[in-house]
Amino acid sequence: MSSPPITENPLLKGLKLVLWLALAIVVLAGGFVFLKEFQGNKILLVLFAVVWGVGSTALLYTVLNAVGESFPRKVRTTVLALAFAGPALALLVWFLVVPTLRTFGLSFLDDTSTKFVGLDNYFYAFTNATMLESFGNNLLWLILGTAGTVVLGLVVAVLADRSSFETAFKALIFMPMAISFVGAGVIWKFIYAYKGDGVNEIGLFNAVVLAFGGQPQAWLQLPVWNNLLLIVIMVWLQTGYAMVILSAAIKGIPEELMEAARIDGAGEFQIFFRIIIPSIMGSIITVTTTIVIFSLKLFDIVRVMTGGNFGTNVVANQFYVERFTYQQTGHASAIAIVLLIAIVPVLIYNLKQFGERKAFS
Repeated sequence: MSSPPITENPLLKGLKLVLWLALAIVVLAGGFVFLKEFQGNKILLVLFAVVWGVGSTALLYTVLNAVGESFPRKVRTTVLALAFAGPALALLVWFLVVPTLRTFGLSFLDDTSTKFVGLDNYFYAFTNATMLESFGNNLLWLILGTAGTVVLGLVVAVLADRSSFETAFKALIFMPMAISFVGAGVIWKFIYAYKGDGVNEIGLFNAVVLAFGGQPQAWLQLPVWNNLLLIVIMVWLQTGYAMVILSAAIKGIPEELMEAARIDGAGEFQIFFRIIIPSIMGSIITVTTTIVIFSLKLFDIVRVMTGGNFGTNVVANQFYVERFTYQQTGHASAIAIVLLIAIVPVLIYNLKQFGERKAFS
Protein backbone atom coordinates (compact mmCIF):
# COMPACT_ATOMS: atom_id res chain seq x y z
CA MET A 1 0.00 0.00 0.00
CA SER A 2 1.54 3.35 -1.11
CA SER A 3 1.96 6.09 1.43
CA PRO A 4 -0.10 9.30 1.00
CA PRO A 5 1.71 12.24 -0.64
CA ILE A 6 3.37 14.68 1.69
CA THR A 7 1.77 18.13 1.46
CA GLU A 8 3.66 21.24 2.43
CA ASN A 9 2.30 23.34 5.26
CA PRO A 10 0.23 26.16 3.63
CA LEU A 11 1.58 28.71 6.11
CA LEU A 12 5.18 27.73 5.38
CA LYS A 13 4.52 27.76 1.64
CA GLY A 14 2.99 31.23 1.89
CA LEU A 15 5.97 32.48 3.90
CA LYS A 16 8.38 31.18 1.25
CA LEU A 17 6.48 32.95 -1.50
CA VAL A 18 6.51 36.20 0.46
CA LEU A 19 10.26 35.90 0.99
CA TRP A 20 10.87 35.18 -2.71
CA LEU A 21 8.69 38.16 -3.69
CA ALA A 22 10.59 40.38 -1.26
CA LEU A 23 13.88 39.13 -2.75
CA ALA A 24 12.69 39.95 -6.29
CA ILE A 25 11.69 43.47 -5.21
CA VAL A 26 15.03 43.99 -3.44
CA VAL A 27 16.92 42.84 -6.55
CA LEU A 28 14.93 45.22 -8.77
CA ALA A 29 15.29 48.20 -6.42
CA GLY A 30 18.94 47.46 -5.69
CA GLY A 31 19.74 47.34 -9.40
CA PHE A 32 18.17 50.75 -9.95
CA VAL A 33 20.19 52.23 -7.07
CA PHE A 34 23.41 50.62 -8.30
CA LEU A 35 22.90 51.91 -11.87
CA LYS A 36 22.21 55.40 -10.56
CA GLU A 37 25.29 55.53 -8.34
CA PHE A 38 27.76 53.56 -10.52
CA GLN A 39 30.69 55.68 -11.75
CA GLY A 40 32.97 53.02 -13.22
CA ASN A 41 33.58 51.57 -16.66
CA LYS A 42 30.66 52.13 -19.06
CA ILE A 43 31.03 48.70 -20.67
CA LEU A 44 30.68 47.01 -17.27
CA LEU A 45 27.67 49.22 -16.58
CA VAL A 46 25.98 48.10 -19.80
CA LEU A 47 26.73 44.43 -19.13
CA PHE A 48 25.35 44.71 -15.61
CA ALA A 49 22.23 46.49 -16.88
CA VAL A 50 21.54 43.72 -19.39
CA VAL A 51 22.15 40.84 -16.95
CA TRP A 52 20.28 42.55 -14.12
CA GLY A 53 17.38 43.63 -16.33
CA VAL A 54 16.77 40.18 -17.82
CA GLY A 55 17.51 38.28 -14.62
CA SER A 56 15.44 40.40 -12.26
CA THR A 57 12.50 40.44 -14.67
CA ALA A 58 12.63 36.64 -15.02
CA LEU A 59 12.84 36.27 -11.23
CA LEU A 60 9.91 38.63 -10.66
CA TYR A 61 7.60 36.86 -13.10
CA THR A 62 8.66 33.41 -11.84
CA VAL A 63 7.71 34.43 -8.31
CA LEU A 64 4.46 36.05 -9.46
CA ASN A 65 3.59 32.88 -11.35
CA ALA A 66 4.23 30.78 -8.23
CA VAL A 67 2.06 33.14 -6.17
CA GLY A 68 -0.73 32.90 -8.73
CA GLU A 69 -0.54 29.12 -8.87
CA SER A 70 -1.00 28.95 -5.09
CA PHE A 71 -4.53 30.37 -5.29
CA PRO A 72 -7.66 28.19 -5.59
CA ARG A 73 -8.60 27.08 -9.08
CA LYS A 74 -11.63 29.40 -9.30
CA VAL A 75 -9.60 32.60 -9.01
CA ARG A 76 -6.25 31.32 -10.30
CA THR A 77 -6.74 32.49 -13.90
CA THR A 78 -7.71 36.01 -12.81
CA VAL A 79 -4.82 36.27 -10.36
CA LEU A 80 -2.29 35.06 -12.94
CA ALA A 81 -3.58 37.55 -15.50
CA LEU A 82 -3.22 40.37 -12.97
CA ALA A 83 0.20 39.13 -11.92
CA PHE A 84 1.61 39.17 -15.44
CA ALA A 85 -0.22 42.25 -16.73
CA GLY A 86 -0.02 44.17 -13.46
CA PRO A 87 3.57 45.48 -13.75
CA ALA A 88 2.99 46.61 -17.34
CA LEU A 89 -0.27 48.33 -16.38
CA ALA A 90 1.43 50.00 -13.42
CA LEU A 91 4.19 51.35 -15.66
CA LEU A 92 1.58 52.49 -18.18
CA VAL A 93 -0.32 54.39 -15.51
CA TRP A 94 2.82 55.90 -13.99
CA PHE A 95 4.50 56.99 -17.23
CA LEU A 96 1.42 57.83 -19.34
CA VAL A 97 -1.77 58.39 -17.36
CA VAL A 98 -0.25 60.32 -14.45
CA PRO A 99 1.78 62.73 -16.68
CA THR A 100 -1.32 63.29 -18.85
CA LEU A 101 -3.45 64.19 -15.83
CA ARG A 102 -0.69 66.43 -14.47
CA THR A 103 -0.34 68.18 -17.84
CA PHE A 104 -4.11 68.67 -17.96
CA GLY A 105 -3.99 70.31 -14.53
CA LEU A 106 -1.07 72.57 -15.52
CA SER A 107 -2.97 73.75 -18.60
CA PHE A 108 -5.32 75.72 -16.30
CA LEU A 109 -2.48 77.41 -14.40
CA ASP A 110 -0.19 80.33 -15.20
CA ASP A 111 3.47 80.03 -16.21
CA THR A 112 4.55 79.63 -12.58
CA SER A 113 2.00 76.82 -12.10
CA THR A 114 0.64 78.56 -9.01
CA LYS A 115 -2.29 80.71 -10.20
CA PHE A 116 -5.49 79.42 -11.78
CA VAL A 117 -6.16 81.15 -15.12
CA GLY A 118 -9.10 79.11 -16.40
CA LEU A 119 -9.23 78.67 -20.18
CA ASP A 120 -6.74 81.45 -20.97
CA ASN A 121 -4.08 79.01 -22.13
CA TYR A 122 -6.54 77.26 -24.45
CA PHE A 123 -7.68 80.63 -25.77
CA TYR A 124 -4.02 81.33 -26.58
CA ALA A 125 -3.65 77.95 -28.29
CA PHE A 126 -6.53 78.69 -30.69
CA THR A 127 -5.94 82.41 -31.32
CA ASN A 128 -2.17 82.97 -31.38
CA ALA A 129 -0.90 83.63 -34.92
CA THR A 130 1.97 81.16 -34.59
CA MET A 131 -0.40 78.47 -33.35
CA LEU A 132 -2.79 79.08 -36.24
CA GLU A 133 0.14 78.73 -38.64
CA SER A 134 1.11 75.48 -36.90
CA PHE A 135 -2.42 74.09 -37.21
CA GLY A 136 -2.43 74.92 -40.91
CA ASN A 137 0.91 73.22 -41.47
CA ASN A 138 -0.20 70.14 -39.53
CA LEU A 139 -3.28 69.97 -41.75
CA LEU A 140 -1.00 70.14 -44.79
CA TRP A 141 1.14 67.31 -43.40
CA LEU A 142 -1.98 65.30 -42.59
CA ILE A 143 -3.52 65.58 -46.06
CA LEU A 144 -0.50 65.53 -48.38
CA GLY A 145 1.80 63.41 -46.21
CA THR A 146 -0.81 60.75 -45.49
CA ALA A 147 -2.14 60.63 -49.07
CA GLY A 148 1.37 60.51 -50.57
CA THR A 149 2.51 57.74 -48.22
CA VAL A 150 -0.55 55.51 -48.63
CA VAL A 151 -0.87 55.96 -52.41
CA LEU A 152 2.83 55.43 -53.07
CA GLY A 153 2.96 52.45 -50.69
CA LEU A 154 -0.04 50.88 -52.44
CA VAL A 155 1.42 51.42 -55.91
CA VAL A 156 4.78 49.97 -54.92
CA ALA A 157 3.09 46.98 -53.22
CA VAL A 158 1.08 46.16 -56.35
CA LEU A 159 3.96 46.62 -58.78
CA ALA A 160 6.57 44.86 -56.63
CA ASP A 161 4.34 41.79 -56.27
CA ARG A 162 4.44 41.37 -60.06
CA SER A 163 8.20 41.72 -60.36
CA SER A 164 10.75 38.92 -60.33
CA PHE A 165 12.93 41.21 -58.15
CA GLU A 166 10.21 41.68 -55.54
CA THR A 167 12.45 41.06 -52.52
CA ALA A 168 15.16 43.48 -53.67
CA PHE A 169 12.68 46.24 -54.53
CA LYS A 170 10.84 45.90 -51.23
CA ALA A 171 14.11 45.89 -49.29
CA LEU A 172 15.17 49.16 -50.94
CA ILE A 173 11.80 50.82 -50.28
CA PHE A 174 11.68 49.58 -46.68
CA MET A 175 15.29 50.52 -45.88
CA PRO A 176 14.53 54.15 -44.82
CA MET A 177 12.36 52.74 -42.02
CA ALA A 178 15.59 51.82 -40.24
CA ILE A 179 16.54 55.52 -40.07
CA SER A 180 15.24 57.71 -37.27
CA PHE A 181 13.37 60.92 -38.06
CA VAL A 182 16.30 62.92 -36.71
CA GLY A 183 18.76 60.97 -38.85
CA ALA A 184 16.56 61.46 -41.90
CA GLY A 185 16.41 65.18 -41.16
CA VAL A 186 20.21 65.40 -41.11
CA ILE A 187 20.49 63.46 -44.40
CA TRP A 188 17.92 65.58 -46.21
CA LYS A 189 19.36 68.80 -44.83
CA PHE A 190 22.45 68.05 -46.92
CA ILE A 191 20.25 67.29 -49.94
CA TYR A 192 18.49 70.67 -49.63
CA ALA A 193 21.66 72.54 -48.58
CA TYR A 194 22.21 76.06 -49.94
CA LYS A 195 25.50 77.94 -49.60
CA GLY A 196 24.68 81.19 -51.39
CA ASP A 197 25.82 83.01 -54.51
CA GLY A 198 29.45 82.54 -55.45
CA VAL A 199 29.89 79.49 -53.25
CA ASN A 200 30.24 75.93 -54.47
CA GLU A 201 26.97 74.17 -53.75
CA ILE A 202 27.12 70.88 -51.85
CA GLY A 203 23.38 70.20 -51.81
CA LEU A 204 22.19 67.47 -54.18
CA PHE A 205 19.02 69.36 -55.06
CA ASN A 206 20.88 72.51 -56.06
CA ALA A 207 23.49 70.45 -57.93
CA VAL A 208 20.73 69.03 -60.11
CA VAL A 209 19.28 72.51 -60.66
CA LEU A 210 22.69 73.85 -61.68
CA ALA A 211 23.23 70.91 -64.03
CA PHE A 212 20.10 71.94 -65.93
CA GLY A 213 21.15 75.59 -66.06
CA GLY A 214 18.98 76.85 -63.20
CA GLN A 215 19.82 78.98 -60.17
CA PRO A 216 20.40 77.48 -56.72
CA GLN A 217 17.73 78.22 -54.15
CA ALA A 218 17.47 78.27 -50.36
CA TRP A 219 14.78 75.60 -50.56
CA LEU A 220 14.03 75.45 -46.85
CA GLN A 221 13.32 79.19 -46.78
CA LEU A 222 10.84 79.29 -49.66
CA PRO A 223 7.25 79.66 -48.36
CA VAL A 224 4.92 76.74 -49.09
CA TRP A 225 7.64 74.91 -51.03
CA ASN A 226 9.65 74.31 -47.86
CA ASN A 227 6.67 72.56 -46.24
CA LEU A 228 6.19 70.37 -49.30
CA LEU A 229 9.87 69.46 -49.33
CA LEU A 230 9.70 68.50 -45.66
CA ILE A 231 6.63 66.36 -46.31
CA VAL A 232 8.66 64.47 -48.93
CA ILE A 233 10.92 63.26 -46.11
CA MET A 234 8.03 61.73 -44.18
CA VAL A 235 6.73 60.05 -47.34
CA TRP A 236 10.21 58.67 -48.00
CA LEU A 237 10.40 57.27 -44.47
CA GLN A 238 6.90 55.82 -44.14
CA THR A 239 6.26 54.43 -47.63
CA GLY A 240 8.06 51.22 -46.67
CA TYR A 241 5.70 50.69 -43.74
CA ALA A 242 2.62 51.22 -45.93
CA MET A 243 4.07 48.94 -48.63
CA VAL A 244 4.70 46.02 -46.25
CA ILE A 245 1.24 46.11 -44.68
CA LEU A 246 -0.61 46.54 -47.97
CA SER A 247 1.53 43.94 -49.76
CA ALA A 248 0.67 41.39 -47.08
CA ALA A 249 -3.02 42.21 -47.53
CA ILE A 250 -2.79 41.89 -51.32
CA LYS A 251 -1.18 38.46 -51.03
CA GLY A 252 -4.22 37.39 -49.03
CA ILE A 253 -6.56 37.96 -51.99
CA PRO A 254 -7.40 34.61 -53.67
CA GLU A 255 -5.59 34.38 -57.00
CA GLU A 256 -8.61 32.54 -58.44
CA LEU A 257 -10.72 35.67 -57.95
CA MET A 258 -8.41 37.82 -60.08
CA GLU A 259 -7.97 35.10 -62.70
CA ALA A 260 -11.74 34.81 -63.02
CA ALA A 261 -11.96 38.57 -63.53
CA ARG A 262 -9.31 38.43 -66.27
CA ILE A 263 -11.16 35.61 -68.00
CA ASP A 264 -14.33 37.74 -67.92
CA GLY A 265 -12.43 40.48 -69.75
CA ALA A 266 -11.52 42.80 -66.87
CA GLY A 267 -8.42 44.93 -67.40
CA GLU A 268 -5.70 45.48 -64.82
CA PHE A 269 -7.10 48.86 -63.80
CA GLN A 270 -10.55 47.35 -63.30
CA ILE A 271 -9.05 44.54 -61.21
CA PHE A 272 -7.13 47.10 -59.16
CA PHE A 273 -10.09 49.38 -58.41
CA ARG A 274 -12.90 46.78 -58.24
CA ILE A 275 -11.18 43.81 -56.61
CA ILE A 276 -7.88 44.73 -54.94
CA ILE A 277 -8.96 48.03 -53.35
CA PRO A 278 -12.27 46.72 -51.88
CA SER A 279 -10.58 43.53 -50.67
CA ILE A 280 -7.86 45.34 -48.71
CA MET A 281 -9.88 48.37 -47.58
CA GLY A 282 -9.47 47.37 -43.93
CA SER A 283 -5.69 47.44 -44.26
CA ILE A 284 -5.78 50.73 -46.17
CA ILE A 285 -7.82 52.33 -43.38
CA THR A 286 -5.44 50.99 -40.72
CA VAL A 287 -2.35 52.27 -42.54
CA THR A 288 -4.03 55.62 -43.20
CA THR A 289 -5.00 56.19 -39.57
CA THR A 290 -1.51 55.21 -38.41
CA ILE A 291 0.11 57.72 -40.79
CA VAL A 292 -2.43 60.35 -39.69
CA ILE A 293 -1.19 59.93 -36.11
CA PHE A 294 2.42 60.33 -37.31
CA SER A 295 1.41 63.51 -39.15
CA LEU A 296 -0.37 65.06 -36.18
CA LYS A 297 2.45 64.51 -33.69
CA LEU A 298 5.29 65.18 -36.12
CA PHE A 299 8.22 67.00 -34.51
CA ASP A 300 11.68 65.62 -35.32
CA ILE A 301 11.91 66.52 -39.01
CA VAL A 302 10.79 70.12 -38.55
CA ARG A 303 12.99 70.61 -35.50
CA VAL A 304 16.12 69.33 -37.23
CA MET A 305 15.54 70.91 -40.65
CA THR A 306 14.17 74.39 -39.92
CA GLY A 307 13.47 74.68 -36.21
CA GLY A 308 9.96 75.77 -37.17
CA ASN A 309 11.19 78.91 -38.94
CA PHE A 310 10.24 80.21 -42.41
CA GLY A 311 6.59 79.25 -42.01
CA THR A 312 7.22 75.54 -41.31
CA ASN A 313 6.17 75.37 -37.65
CA VAL A 314 3.97 72.50 -36.43
CA VAL A 315 2.03 72.02 -33.21
CA ALA A 316 4.51 69.64 -31.54
CA ASN A 317 7.43 71.97 -32.26
CA GLN A 318 5.50 74.94 -30.87
CA PHE A 319 4.89 72.95 -27.70
CA TYR A 320 8.65 72.37 -27.42
CA VAL A 321 9.40 76.06 -27.95
CA GLU A 322 6.81 77.25 -25.44
CA ARG A 323 7.98 74.84 -22.75
CA PHE A 324 11.76 74.71 -23.13
CA THR A 325 12.61 78.02 -24.82
CA TYR A 326 10.05 80.48 -23.44
CA GLN A 327 9.37 78.55 -20.19
CA GLN A 328 5.63 79.06 -20.72
CA THR A 329 4.43 75.97 -18.86
CA GLY A 330 0.73 76.85 -19.04
CA HIS A 331 0.77 77.51 -22.79
CA ALA A 332 2.81 74.37 -23.46
CA SER A 333 0.50 72.18 -21.38
CA ALA A 334 -2.59 73.48 -23.19
CA ILE A 335 -0.95 72.82 -26.57
CA ALA A 336 -0.05 69.27 -25.47
CA ILE A 337 -3.65 68.59 -24.42
CA VAL A 338 -4.98 69.98 -27.72
CA LEU A 339 -2.61 67.69 -29.61
CA LEU A 340 -3.70 64.74 -27.46
CA ILE A 341 -7.38 65.49 -28.13
CA ALA A 342 -6.66 65.56 -31.87
CA ILE A 343 -4.85 62.20 -31.80
CA VAL A 344 -7.06 60.18 -29.43
CA PRO A 345 -10.11 59.80 -31.76
CA VAL A 346 -7.87 58.53 -34.57
CA LEU A 347 -6.13 56.18 -32.14
CA ILE A 348 -9.43 54.81 -30.84
CA TYR A 349 -10.67 54.24 -34.38
CA ASN A 350 -7.43 52.44 -35.23
CA LEU A 351 -7.72 50.19 -32.18
CA LYS A 352 -11.34 49.48 -33.09
CA GLN A 353 -10.21 48.30 -36.52
CA PHE A 354 -7.72 45.91 -34.92
CA GLY A 355 -10.37 44.72 -32.49
CA GLU A 356 -12.70 43.89 -35.36
CA ARG A 357 -9.82 42.02 -37.09
CA LYS A 358 -10.02 44.29 -40.12
CA ALA A 359 -6.37 45.29 -40.06
CA PHE A 360 -5.48 42.54 -42.51
CA SER A 361 -8.29 41.75 -44.91
